[in-house]
Amino acid sequence: MTDPQTTDSAEAAESSAVRMEDIVSLCARRGFIFQSGEIYGGINGFWDYGPLGVELKNNLKAFWWRRMVRERDDVEGIDSAIITHPRTWEASGHVANFSDPMVDCRDCKRRFRADQLDQPCPEAPAKRQVAECNLTEPRDFNLMLQTSIGASQEDATTAFLRAETCGSIFTTFKRVRDASRQKVPFGIAQIGKAFRNEINPRNFTFRSREFEQAELEFFCHPDQSARFFEEWRELRLRFHRDLGFEEASLRMRPHDSDELAHYANAAEDVEFLFPFGWQEIEGVHDRGSFDLTQHTEFSGKDLSEFDEEAKSRFTPAVIETSMGIDRTALAILCNGYVEEELEGGEKRNLMRFAHPIAPIKATVLPLSKKLAEPARKIAANLRRHWNVFYDDSGNIGRRYRRQDEIGTPFCVTYDFDSETDQKVTVRDRDAMTQERIGLDQLEGWLRDHLESGL
Repeated sequence: MTDPQTTDSAEAAESSAVRMEDIVSLCARRGFIFQSGEIYGGINGFWDYGPLGVELKNNLKAFWWRRMVRERDDVEGIDSAIITHPRTWEASGHVANFSDPMVDCRDCKRRFRADQLDQPCPEAPAKRQVAECNLTEPRDFNLMLQTSIGASQEDATTAFLRAETCGSIFTTFKRVRDASRQKVPFGIAQIGKAFRNEINPRNFTFRSREFEQAELEFFCHPDQSARFFEEWRELRLRFHRDLGFEEASLRMRPHDSDELAHYANAAEDVEFLFPFGWQEIEGVHDRGSFDLTQHTEFSGKDLSEFDEEAKSRFTPAVIETSMGIDRTALAILCNGYVEEELEGGEKRNLMRFAHPIAPIKATVLPLSKKLAEPARKIAANLRRHWNVFYDDSGNIGRRYRRQDEIGTPFCVTYDFDSETDQKVTVRDRDAMTQERIGLDQLEGWLRDHLESGL
């Protein structure tokens, strides 16, 4: 079977005008993302988000939280510990089964996934593929990251950094339901860090050892799971459309029967066409009643519900939506990156971020440093509502280009006429059109344009 994580890479290379090296370079240069511990040579599979990157990521999380929790009355949010009781992962099957087959090269000592050997050997990329190297036999490699809890090594208890954020949602199901006075059907949502000891981290931030997930577990009667699966599938696809992804770069891919987990009734992936191929950024799964059944068995606590109409007990089924924050942020960067040729042969790089996600919403630019004082007052006033930048360095055209490259939707220019007419010029990032706006109307104008369609 073809690995769905590596399909259509040739198609992507031919159809995408975006190169990953351009994205990686821009991210480092402009302070979006760079390797953790970079001054020491970096550490594979771990990344730091810089000033613009953390704003982009926080905006994505806030947009998800708004849609999934705040705008709904049937979803509650939590923030659980990264380390939870080890029995949690025994019940979920992670301790016994969360593994990938791996092989080692006897010559260079590198480690590879056994199902991904059809790639150039890093030691001799022009001569052979990994499959042609001097490899060991495949063996399972558990992806859970272990840690120890205790004051001394002798008394320490082995625990695990969570491999996904859903585990604590299941173990807190009854507590959250009672505290929030919810009734099934309802959901519990969480955004948080997860950790996997990936054999071969790759493709920039796409496959990392530390990453963030935004997950919803929606609990319902098993008889209703098919209906809620379809509802959440459509809602999640619409969410990604609202992030600004192009029609041609987004698709839903149903899992084949041999891909489904043994407990799953259905699963579909939201896939984005990266420069390195179609890849999953979110999964929507009908997990059946597996999770609460397992935790009932391992904990000895009854997690079933009572059906008033049927006068019988049932264990809720779960519809899961699980979005990779880092993967989706990378997709946003790839989707937004444009190299545009203007009239006269001039070129500009820009990021066409959707307004809710843009790290900086507006930049205030005085035409001259002599106008700095009133321009700074405008910026300070707007910062009460949005992340606003101030820039008075260089000519106005160069300042526009800097903001285009980091995806700022609007530039507000304070010029010498502003002193008398109390107006500023607002420039649109995408169309490069300009409009004269009164200072007393500026805040409302920006609000209308930044929040339209949301």
